[in-house]
Amino acid sequence: MKTIAMIPARMGSQRLTRKNLRTLAGQPLITHAIEKCQRAGCFNEIYINSEDAEFSQYAEQYGIKFYQRPAELGNSTATSEQFVYDFLKHVDCDLLLQVHSIAPLLSAKEVEAFTKSFLASDADVMIACIEDMIEVAYQDQPVNFSFATKTNSQDLKPTQRITWSITGFKAKSYINAVEAGEIGTYNGKVSFYPVNPISGHVIKTQQDLDIAEALLGVIGRT
Repeated sequence: MKTIAMIPARMGSQRLTRKNLRTLAGQPLITHAIEKCQRAGCFNEIYINSEDAEFSQYAEQYGIKFYQRPAELGNSTATSEQFVYDFLKHVDCDLLLQVHSIAPLLSAKEVEAFTKSFLASDADVMIACIEDMIEVAYQDQPVNFSFATKTNSQDLKPTQRITWSITGFKAKSYINAVEAGEIGTYNGKVSFYPVNPISGHVIKTQQDLDIAEALLGVIGRT
């Protein structure tokens, strides 16, 4: 079964410019992602997927592959649904693991464990999540608790907050769903894989990057 790691790397970013090339612990976020995928040791191939050829130098440096998607799939309105489908139509694989460079605190061991769990499952999609054992409301209504009773936090059912640090897709079912007019990202059987809150920390702003730098100083290299 051919298993590919795909690192998406859009050059444009509205909240944090050139986000994938921002440095953490002295090196660009994109290289953190490449190195963890290589250390995980569970992929047949590793790709950077970007509309900008500037990222090809990092693929060459690390001996991995570069896929240049169409320019229109790199703008601020393009969705992951679109560029994942485009990638799967051009790169042959059975399983695709999307590993985001903006989640640099996800470790290589967690990438390996997630991938092995997906391989062993019957899921069409596996999504990383953070399980929160706290009362959660949505639009002023309780999600995992009741206004009629007071429950201790440790007795609550945890909510599953999605973190796009790593996601697994079965290539064939994803393609089939999109071509049937459905959503590939959530097609078929969707399962959730818990990661810890530090591993699930995603960088979208300068503050997020500052937090990651502080956390990395405490936990060490991932």
